[in-house]
Amino acid sequence: MSTLISFRNINKLAIPAIISGIAEPILSATDTAIVGNIPVTGTESLAAVGIVGSFLSMLIWVLAQTRAVISAIISQYLGAGRLDEVKTLPAQAILFNIGLSIAILIATVPFIKEIFVLLKAEGQVLDYCISYYEIRVWGFPLSLFVFAIFGIFRGLQNTFWPMIIALIGVVANVGLDFILVYGIENFIDPMNLEGAAWASLISQILMAVLSLILLLKKTDVSLKLEKLWHPEMKRFLVMSGNLFIRSLALNITLIMAVREATSLGTNYIAAHSIAIQLWLFFAFFIDGYGGAGNILGGRLLGAKDYTTLVKMAKKVTIYGVIVACILGGTALLLPEKLGLIFSKDQEVLTIFLDFFYIVVIMLPINALAFVGDGIFKGMGETGFLRNVLLGSTFLGFIPALLISKYLDMQLHGVWIAISVWMFIRGIALAIKFKRKYVPLSS
Repeated sequence: MSTLISFRNINKLAIPAIISGIAEPILSATDTAIVGNIPVTGTESLAAVGIVGSFLSMLIWVLAQTRAVISAIISQYLGAGRLDEVKTLPAQAILFNIGLSIAILIATVPFIKEIFVLLKAEGQVLDYCISYYEIRVWGFPLSLFVFAIFGIFRGLQNTFWPMIIALIGVVANVGLDFILVYGIENFIDPMNLEGAAWASLISQILMAVLSLILLLKKTDVSLKLEKLWHPEMKRFLVMSGNLFIRSLALNITLIMAVREATSLGTNYIAAHSIAIQLWLFFAFFIDGYGGAGNILGGRLLGAKDYTTLVKMAKKVTIYGVIVACILGGTALLLPEKLGLIFSKDQEVLTIFLDFFYIVVIMLPINALAFVGDGIFKGMGETGFLRNVLLGSTFLGFIPALLISKYLDMQLHGVWIAISVWMFIRGIALAIKFKRKYVPLSS
């Protein structure tokens, strides 16, 4: 299987995964950039998008972890030469995903004002949060449906069609953002912040329809519920449960960071929103190699080819770190231009530029964590991933945040705490892989 981990094959998987992976942060970043430049209320709109975006990301990424589980199970069966045995599993997994997302949506919508108040939104920013969320939230089940189908394609070693779907979604969202937010003279009135929400929702509908069509046309996967309970559903639920808990811990970090930034004032949460959008963009870019590791890791584990597994892990990690260094070097050269994409408010930009270097210098360590996450998900090591996130959040991020708050370090402290969190994650994964899988390869 040496050709499986060649530079060409890894990048054949990683590059489409990068493009499809950065679609979600580009969608969010587009909303952030366009609403941040709305005349008069741009800063308040930017703050609202940052708060709502963080909350929706929490909901989506807690449940979207089933994408990694579906991908891991399918790729392991593919590596073992038993793919026919799991062709009916995806239908049950998708139904589970959609049902759970609808239940959570129904449970959260009645209390959305209280949720955003808890996140320190108030006044005009709170009103904007509510109006923006009331539209965007209906794309939540659609996003999970799309992620589940992406997981099926990944398990089948195909990142091309997810890339195509994601590109179409991004182009549609960007075009609709400009049309609906700013309007077209004598044709469409500007909808401002609500226009951005409608643009995101329409693009999510488009992506869901395309995903369904391509799954039915390009794979042999059946969406018929031929069995009430597939034998792998138990493992699917256990692995998903581990990743749900992991994602809750992850989102505790992101939500606490947003809450702390919001408490500092509107300009601070606006600056933090810019930084988090760029951080997510960098994360998903690097995570393309995590996606390649996820796909190949599951397949090689299924084939019990531990020697090639170790070689693959080293290669994708090196590629991820190189990409992180390139992204970081570029960002250090252009920090002000990056900030200007999202806001023209000079006070917001001053705050952003004051701490952004912390975001950038941690990118190589982030790469170690993101790529390691992908590899461990592909191998089904969800219990360990859960424990790493719990430990890094409660023993790393939260103590660092409390100390920095006591020292009044403001956004510097928030991002130092995030850096501590990422460092613990990356190092823990590297140690575990070296101790468990390197000995198996020899």
